[in-house]
Amino acid sequence: MYMQQNRRNFLTKISLASASLFALSSFKTKPRNKKMKNVFIHHVYFWLNKPDSVEDRNKLVEGLTKLAEVKTINQFHIGKPADTNRDVIERGYAVSWLVHFANAADQASYQTDPIHLKFVDECKHLWSKVIVYDSVDV
Repeated sequence: MYMQQNRRNFLTKISLASASLFALSSFKTKPRNKKMKNVFIHHVYFWLNKPDSVEDRNKLVEGLTKLAEVKTINQFHIGKPADTNRDVIERGYAVSWLVHFANAADQASYQTDPIHLKFVDECKHLWSKVIVYDSVDV
């Protein structure tokens, strides 16, 4: 009888260990240093007419949030200057708008999309300067 209990305990422990290993192996880890490929990146920096106006910044962010509804946008990010200070860092802008498109044709479609045109019409009074950086794969 003692041997049967030992065998059962052993089999139970082996089963639990196997289940634990299976569960751990099914966790997906994020790939590190994964290069983005075949994307069109559109990065826009906005300087406000009233740089200290939180209300104007919030209106611009609200407009950009609505702009994100354009169907050709794959991913977007709305940001503000990070609290970093080095000679090479530009911190004068108020809001940044980073958008990923699948290709140049999708970005071109975005430029004439009614949602984009409405955004420009409704928000252009908020900014004094806009700089755009578009990039594609090397």
